[in-house]
Formats: sequence, structure tokens, C-alpha cells
Amino acid sequence: MIPLQGCFYGFQAGAGFPDHVRTVAIIPFDNTTTRPEITDEVFNLLLREFPRSQGLQPAGADVADAMVTGTITRYDVSTPSYRAAGGVNEAPQVLQRQVNLTVEVQIINLVDNEILWESRGISVQGEYLEESESEDTGRALAIELLIQRIVDGAQSNW
Repeated sequence: MIPLQGCFYGFQAGAGFPDHVRTVAIIPFDNTTTRPEITDEVFNLLLREFPRSQGLQPAGADVADAMVTGTITRYDVSTPSYRAAGGVNEAPQVLQRQVNLTVEVQIINLVDNEILWESRGISVQGEYLEESESEDTGRALAIELLIQRIVDGAQSNW
């Protein structure tokens, strides 16, 4: 009988920022859409979730080791699911709508003045039921998905 030997294999996804990066500034994103409220909604959730998820402390841009900045480039609402009209005088029935949100993001190491991670087009969709939910529901879901994609992207780089 052949003795079994242990296999020592490890995988660590998202090992974190470089050791000297301990603080991060979250800058409100520029916004080229017609929805100014999105800036604050993205900023507030990103400020709450990003530093914690990366093991960093929030700080002002003048003293931070890293900075997250970006631009909101698209916000619109579409209708991915509807029921076609049944008759000549009947309108189609909207079943579901979705908020489409696209951003560009950069995470910059301010100590070494280098880009740690960037994405020129993170697109997310927040779906909501036309009959029982509002656009606010879809927008909140889209923003949550956006923040998760930024966190995942930051962790995938090292």
C-alpha cells in the first residue's frame, strides 16, 4: 500500500493593497448624466463599503495613501420584460424595468503615484418590477452591484 502524502496548496484571492497603503480617500465621482443624485448615492455607499472591504481606513485626499475616483457616464431606465398588446387598441404591459448604470473607476496609489486598478466601463443593471416596485429600488440595487464590482476589481489586481 502506498502512503498518502498531503498536498499543500493555497489560494488567496485579493491579497490586499501594497503594505504601505493603509488609508484611502473616496472622492465623489464626476457625473455626466442628468441624474445628480446618483453622485451622492454612489459616494455614500462606496465610502461605507470600500475601506472596510479592503482593510483600509478612510482618510482625506490630502493625507491618504490611495484614492478611489471615477466618473458616472450612463444612467438610464429600460424595459427588458413586457407583455405584447393583445388587441389593436391595447397597449403593451410593462412587467419589469431596469436601471442601467455605467462608470469609469481608478484606484490610485498616491504614495508611488501609480494606478493600482482601473476600469473604463463597469456596467450594472438593477431590475425592478413595474407593478410593485419603484425606480428607486432598481437604482439602489444597481448601486450595490456597482460597489461590489469595484471591490471585486480592486481585489483581483494583486
